[in-house]
This record gives sequence, structure tokens and C-alpha cells, in this order.
Amino acid sequence: MKRQEVFHASRQPVDAGRRRFVRGVAAAAMLASAGPAQAGTPITMWKNPNCGCCGEWVAYLQRNGFSATVIEAASMQPVKDHHGVPPELHSCHTAQVGGYAIEGHVPAGAIRRLLAQRPAGRGLAVPGMPIGSPGMEGGSPEVYTVWLFGDGAPRPFARYLGDAPA
Repeated sequence: MKRQEVFHASRQPVDAGRRRFVRGVAAAAMLASAGPAQAGTPITMWKNPNCGCCGEWVAYLQRNGFSATVIEAASMQPVKDHHGVPPELHSCHTAQVGGYAIEGHVPAGAIRRLLAQRPAGRGLAVPGMPIGSPGMEGGSPEVYTVWLFGDGAPRPFARYLGDAPA
């Protein structure tokens, strides 16, 4: 089979097969960052064995394209300390995905945005347990803030009502 040569602007030959491969990789990367989490995006969550809402949050994530591993921990404080979650942002469970910490009932859309944009920081948090947040459905939903934390003071990342941006 004859090899087809394509020339780059530098006038150096570029293998056409290699060029198709690079285009395919670029297209796949764009699709991955633009849409929902890839099927089975791994996330690990630590929770107290007696907490029911944590299981609801995991089920919500699984419905939204994440593959969750759950680790039950009798004491959550060492987990939160290990992931650098500031005390004022604590909630009932802590997770890790893509090198980031996720604290509390963070919506899947906020996690996808975090993974696509990769901002400087340690992670996202929804402090407390806002009514209507993923895993806390029921009652009258309230608008809540998803915080980005890391070095310095936490800053707002997004506002949600239920699992939809507010």
C-alpha cells in the first residue's frame, strides 16, 4: 500500500494516518469535556454507615454517569482533614473524583463543570444538607451555593435549586 503524504505548513511531511488519529483524539476530548460525565466516571465516597441521605446521593450520581465506590467510615473527621475540607464547609459525606474533593450534596452538573474546567482549588462543597439538593429531595427546595475551596477563602462556584443551576 502506498503511503499518502500530507505536508504541514513547515513543509515537513505528515503521515495521513497519524493526522486522522490526532483529529480523532481531539474530537473525543472535546466531546468528553462538553457533555455529561463519561459512563462510569469513577468517584469514591466516604460516609458514616448510619447516614441514609449519602446513599441517595450515590444513587443520584450513578443515574448521572458516575461509577461510585462507597467506603464506610465510623469517623469522618480524618477523611475531611485528609482532603483539606475547611470546617465551615463540612457536610455528611466526602468524595474524591479526578483529583478533587467533593464535600456534601454537590450536584452532578457542578462536578462535570469542575472536571471540564479544572480550576485551581482542592474541591467543591455544599455545606450542611440543603433541602432539595441531590440526596435531600423532599419538602420545599431551597437555593444553595456550591463553593470552590482550596488556598485562601472559599469562593462561590455555582448556585443551584435542586440539581439545576439557579
